[in-house]
Amino acid sequence: MKIGFIGLGNMGAPMASNLSKAGHEVTGHDIANAPPEGVNAATTAEQAAMDMDVVITMLPNGDILKNVAQQIIPHMKAGATLLDCSTVDVESARIVAGKAETAGLNAVDAPVSGGIGGAAGGTLTFMAGGSDVGFAAVAPLFDIMGQKAVHCGPSGNGQAAKICNNMILGVTMIGTCEAFALADKLGLDRQKMFDVVSTSSGYSWTMNAYCPAPGVGPQSPADNGYQPGFAADLMLKDLRLSQKAAQDVDADTPMGKRATELYHQFVDEEDGSGQDFSAMLPRFVSRRRP
Repeated sequence: MKIGFIGLGNMGAPMASNLSKAGHEVTGHDIANAPPEGVNAATTAEQAAMDMDVVITMLPNGDILKNVAQQIIPHMKAGATLLDCSTVDVESARIVAGKAETAGLNAVDAPVSGGIGGAAGGTLTFMAGGSDVGFAAVAPLFDIMGQKAVHCGPSGNGQAAKICNNMILGVTMIGTCEAFALADKLGLDRQKMFDVVSTSSGYSWTMNAYCPAPGVGPQSPADNGYQPGFAADLMLKDLRLSQKAAQDVDADTPMGKRATELYHQFVDEEDGSGQDFSAMLPRFVSRRRP
């Protein structure tokens, strides 16, 4: 395929590179970063979109996505597919999809899970929203960039799945960190706690695969000074998206709301910005009951 790729940051660059290595003709554009090796350079977003079978966007937020979509949709050829892999609010995803479909394009919103390592290794999980035709058009690309793609329903449902997943992730990480901090003060060895919880009813991804305690369980950012695999800043972004969505549809999410408040405090008022989202553990260890 001829593929345009707009947004070549920490996630977009390796995704574009993997598509190029697989034999696709990829042209990329980013306002700050040069394309990776094997990816042709476009000087504008419009140029990256012209005459492409698929245009992929990986952008920071919904406002930027809407602005870029407004620029590129008029330049995309009829029947092409706009594949947005950004993590944005559901409303923005549906607005962009509507404009694309009105212009005779397919539109798929497919945010990802798996972080920078997954992007580099081609092991991402895609949560996709859009028509059956649109999903089928880009399914071969999902197989290159990731290990799994789930078609979650119509436009916007990919974003809905992503924010629901990451709300669970944020809440669970806080609970895991709280439990380790409590275990410390009760005199329970962290390794012993892991040995029990990882094989008991407290089993979770944040405990078993991404343990926030250094030296416990498999390798994780905790073993690298909490250098981010998934930054606390990004977790806060996703939690805020979950709460915006909850407000829009009048959903009661008290744990999601509290997790958002705690990550806001950690990132914006303490020293959490730039750290992994599992760095909540030393935060809880150093604090006393309010």
